[in-house]
Amino acid sequence: MSEVLYRKYRPRGFKDVLGQEHIVNALSGALKQDNIAHAYLFSGSRGTGKTSIARILAGEVKTSSNDLHEIDAASNRGIDDIRELREAVTVLPFESKYKVYIIDEVHMLTKEAFNALLKTLEEPPAHVIFMLATTEIEKLPDTIVSRCQTFTFKKPSQKILKVAVTETAKSEGFTLEPSAAELIAMLGDGSFRDAQGILQKVIFSSADKNVSVEEVEKVAGAPRGKIVNDIVTGLAEGDLDKSVQAVNSAIEGNIDMKVFLKMILHKVRSVMLLKYAKDMESVIKEQFGVEDFELLKKLSAQEKSKVNSNTLTELLLAYDATGRSYIPQLPLELALIKILGQDSK
Repeated sequence: MSEVLYRKYRPRGFKDVLGQEHIVNALSGALKQDNIAHAYLFSGSRGTGKTSIARILAGEVKTSSNDLHEIDAASNRGIDDIRELREAVTVLPFESKYKVYIIDEVHMLTKEAFNALLKTLEEPPAHVIFMLATTEIEKLPDTIVSRCQTFTFKKPSQKILKVAVTETAKSEGFTLEPSAAELIAMLGDGSFRDAQGILQKVIFSSADKNVSVEEVEKVAGAPRGKIVNDIVTGLAEGDLDKSVQAVNSAIEGNIDMKVFLKMILHKVRSVMLLKYAKDMESVIKEQFGVEDFELLKKLSAQEKSKVNSNTLTELLLAYDATGRSYIPQLPLELALIKILGQDSK
């Protein structure tokens, strides 16, 4: 398995794209009517499939590899780079109707480069299609955005990521335990690329063809489910000692505190939704194993539970502060003390 999984299983056609139906349907419909724009702008968080769909679209308009040009604006961001591009676009395609230019991370261009690009977007040659991709659309000048057909990519849900990693593992000859697939999907945090990256690490280190949740926890630096459950239970029951002991267990196990807090947030949010948004139960049930879901359901039914919106707010603040803290566990410990009201004693 020498090839990176994310590249190996990159969608090759619109039918392979997961979680972006609104974009696939719009582009497919436009192609059927031969309604092709001269510039497209794909925005969304990393790993959501922007460049994959750009390549698929290039294929749909029959652009060959010789007429497809991909530019990384992070390393080709200056006005001289865009001037070279402006000269190149005037040359007719070698063997296709259209020359396609995919400019990734387009928000990285300098102000001067944007001005130069704008002139080309205003009066593009008929044989050229631009496809711009960005994770930070707010950094693009309005003049650029207004000259493109804009599509916003959604983060794939945990359910979609679970399907994706399960199918990828199967194609590689591995079987993922459902709870292992859930954990990879959750740690992927809305990114196909990140989820596939975690899966690749797990597969490389697996002793056999069956991947357990314990293997994922070990490779991903994630805590055992019991430690997370102890924190969530301590929060719900107002038990500061139990919660702090769980944090200590995570530290002793050399657990990544960012990952730890992400898992805590995921479960605490689920407890809150089970308590206040009962229609969400079926959705939440799909995200956890039987034992985990039963525990979360039990905690949500407790009348004096400390799990509420304020709890989540404090945990989110701790999550944001964790990467900057000299003592990794300190933001979480402070949040637990504040949530459980012990700092006033």
